[in-house]
Amino acid sequence: MTTLVVLSVILIALLIAGLALYLYIVGTQLTRVAGLLEDCAELVWKIKRDADVIEPGLERINNTGGVIAGALPLLYGMAEGIVIGATYEPEPEGHERPPAMPAMGHRRSRLHEGVGYHPEPL
Repeated sequence: MTTLVVLSVILIALLIAGLALYLYIVGTQLTRVAGLLEDCAELVWKIKRDADVIEPGLERINNTGGVIAGALPLLYGMAEGIVIGATYEPEPEGHERPPAMPAMGHRRSRLHEGVGYHPEPL
């Protein structure tokens, strides 16, 4: 019977040691989580302070967004008209294109005027 008592005492001591180790590990993790939560709370308060500055302008931002959303159908219709007018239509066969001409005739450089030189007009 003494062997049974000794083994019981050893098992109880191991159980208590295991529970103590478990509680130490859990306590350490909870301490770390508490520190992280404190840092998160500081960030949340910082975000709230930044949001308090933005809040008065939200009404104007929402009104502007409503105006833009109301104009979208009109803009879409105008874009459709532009696309239809700019759609490529191939030229009929046998039609010869003339050579491309400059849009404004003779090109005039303004670099001369920048340094005070005024050449005679062509």
